[in-house]
Amino acid sequence: MNYRHAYHAGNFADVLKHVLLCLVISHLKRKDKPFRVIDTHAGAGLYELDSVEASKTGEWREGIGRLLACQIPSDIAPILTPYLDVVRRIGCGAEQSAGPAISRYPGSPLIAAHLLRNCDRLIANELHGDDREALEANLAAFGHTRRLGAKVMGLDGYVALKSTLPPKERRGVILIDPPFEQPGELQRLINGLREGVRRFSTGTFMLWYPIKDPGPVAAFKRQLGSLGLAKLMAVELLVRRPDNIERLNGHGLIVLNPPFTLRTDMETALPFLGSVLGQGEGASFRIEELPDDRR
Repeated sequence: MNYRHAYHAGNFADVLKHVLLCLVISHLKRKDKPFRVIDTHAGAGLYELDSVEASKTGEWREGIGRLLACQIPSDIAPILTPYLDVVRRIGCGAEQSAGPAISRYPGSPLIAAHLLRNCDRLIANELHGDDREALEANLAAFGHTRRLGAKVMGLDGYVALKSTLPPKERRGVILIDPPFEQPGELQRLINGLREGVRRFSTGTFMLWYPIKDPGPVAAFKRQLGSLGLAKLMAVELLVRRPDNIERLNGHGLIVLNPPFTLRTDMETALPFLGSVLGQGEGASFRIEELPDDRR
């Protein structure tokens, strides 16, 4: 598959991924100490939902469009507020921030930048030249490049992972969200995590993966278990039963060293997100701790 951000901005996968990212960042902000966000496959940072790419798929309507249009229960609202506040601020404009209308959707580097404090830092890496130029412009337009000392890089995502770790703050979150343009990406995720942990064992790592055929995903998680990492959690959302493995039926995120509050927050919010974002029979979700499968 080719998961270029522009075609899928604001879809169901973006919603859950960005909710999780916002929760991790919000947890890191509980301490005064600075931290760093490293986004290895950052994309352009901001996507117009009436663009040719977004209009071709219209996936945002079944993702963020649904969430903005629904009534959020009072026990779930605090969990989603950090995410939805940023999306409304950027996507709707200040004058429409309370309504469901949305014209553009922020990618993970812009969401992170909006949440960071002046003492925190952002490294956003994007290999594709046009997207990288757009990313630089989008971060600068909101003043983030100056305020955060945000750095934009143009390396292969896994090369960037090696070159940016460990951060001097010794605190931070690393998002690895590749476009899955080439075969073997799941193995590259495993290798990247292994290398990242060797450099920064206390960091929070987030690995995004698509779910088309559940078989390779199950093997992927078994291999992750063989790495012997103690705090490894998987959060998955299927929007339909995976009967057709040619479709994107769901997605998941592996979170290493998750904040202690993350599982509880997801146990509260994920059933609601699953009900809002589900698109067919067999929609489901799950949260699991990956066992240590070393032999």
